Amino acid sequence: MTLAAQYPREFLGRLYSEMRLIRRFEERAAELRNAGFIPGFLHPYIGQEAVAVGTCAALGPDDYITSTHRGHGHILARGGDPGRMYAELFARRDGYNKAKGGSLHIASIELGIVGANGIVGGGIPIAVGAGLALRQARRDGVVVTFFGDGASNQGAFHESLNLAALWRLPVLFVCENNLYGEFTPQHKHQTIRDIATRAAAYAVPGLIADGNDVLDVYRVVRQSADTARNGGGPALIECKTYRHRGHYEGDMARYRPPEEVARWLEADPLAAYRRRLVTDGLFTEAALAAVDQAVERRLDAAVEFAKASPHPAPEEAQEDVFVDSHDGRALL
Repeated sequence: MTLAAQYPREFLGRLYSEMRLIRRFEERAAELRNAGFIPGFLHPYIGQEAVAVGTCAALGPDDYITSTHRGHGHILARGGDPGRMYAELFARRDGYNKAKGGSLHIASIELGIVGANGIVGGGIPIAVGAGLALRQARRDGVVVTFFGDGASNQGAFHESLNLAALWRLPVLFVCENNLYGEFTPQHKHQTIRDIATRAAAYAVPGLIADGNDVLDVYRVVRQSADTARNGGGPALIECKTYRHRGHYEGDMARYRPPEEVARWLEADPLAAYRRRLVTDGLFTEAALAAVDQAVERRLDAAVEFAKASPHPAPEEAQEDVFVDSHDGRALL
């Protein structure tokens, strides 16, 4: 069955545009960091775009996500403004969190982004709390928590999945299995091949999606989200994917076999989806090139916005923090 028979052309085009935006945002971010505009570490999402886009395409405006240290793709797929994101990466005042979040901690409640988290697995229990809040408010939203294969070894993962299962909370646990926990291959930190099998211990569905196929991710997440909205409880969704670069920008990733890297680069999710759109006659190469150019113009404007944003004043470090009501001291 052709794509045109399954999905609207506009929807398919939007998926491509979002994947392209994430890819180029990250490639430019790496260049900007090397040029000195971005302080600190940068963990590129390049290669995993289909997971963020496919997942977020299955969500509605009243749903929520928690993200990770490799979270720029999640935020863009959720509708994040690349200008405000670059400003946050630049540590500028007009960033999403006024330079207090940086690359690893962007949050935007208005977009349903409860927060990215630099702690491995740190967003998982937060998502369960958000799911409980939705249940108590009698809202039909769902919460997606993104995490990697390494985070599935954390106690927070197991405790959270257990609690969500017990209370049948509308939380989708989306594991982006890119085969490496930082620098350690999966087979050296887990005895299992499929992380989805861990769902059986908590009597919830364990599903596997091709994390390099945006439509397969969309299909699996949408079905699980529909079930969760109707009181069916959580699901563990493992998306098999691969990061094209090292754990962080500057990591040469020499610990990965060259033949493995070459094999996964051939399965590039953006290139594969582009070929499929052209092969099925939905878009011409010229039409997709026009989309690429539109993305470049958008990112040009985003970079200029971030460069023009002022640095925060030192005294602004005391703003937007919780204050102890007993003695007025800021809890930093």
